[in-house]
Amino acid sequence: MTAIPDFDADCPACAALCCMALAFDAGDAFAIDKPAGLPCPNLDATLACTVYDHLDEAGFKGCARYDCRGAGQRVTQDVFKGRNWRDEPALAEPMIAAFASMRQIHEGLELLLAAGRLDLPDSLEAERDALLEAYLPNGDWTESALDAFSRSDAPARLAAFLPRLRDWV
Repeated sequence: MTAIPDFDADCPACAALCCMALAFDAGDAFAIDKPAGLPCPNLDATLACTVYDHLDEAGFKGCARYDCRGAGQRVTQDVFKGRNWRDEPALAEPMIAAFASMRQIHEGLELLLAAGRLDLPDSLEAERDALLEAYLPNGDWTESALDAFSRSDAPARLAAFLPRLRDWV
C-alpha cells in the first residue's frame, strides 16, 4: 500500500479544480449559476480566485466552506505532474474525471481510517484492511488507475461495510 495522503487542501498546489469542475447553483451559497466543467468567472489567468479574501461578502459562502480534502492538489501534482487545464485545455475533461475519483477515494480513506480507531472484531478488521488496499494501492494513482477504481466494486464494498460498524461506534 502507498502512504496515506495529506487530507489538508493546498489550493496553491492545485489547478483550481473545484472552481472549474464543480457546478454552482445561485442561492445562499453561491452568487451565480455555474455549470460543471466551466471555470468560475472569478478565476484570474493564474488560476487564483479574485474574490478569495472576501468570499462570504461576494456571495460565495459555498466556496469558503468547501474543502476537497487534498484531492485537488493530489490530482494536479501527482496524477498530472503539475500540468493544468488552463494551459492545456485538452486536460480539462480528464482532470475533472480524476478529481471526482480522487475526492471519492479521499472520502473513503477518511472513513476507513476512522474505522481503524474502533475496536472491531477480526472479521471486520480484515475487511477494512482489504478496502484500504483498494483505496491505497501499491504505486501511484494514474489516470487509468483512477478510471479503473471508479469502475471497480470498491465504493460499493465500502458502502456495504460502513453500516456494519454500527455496533462498534
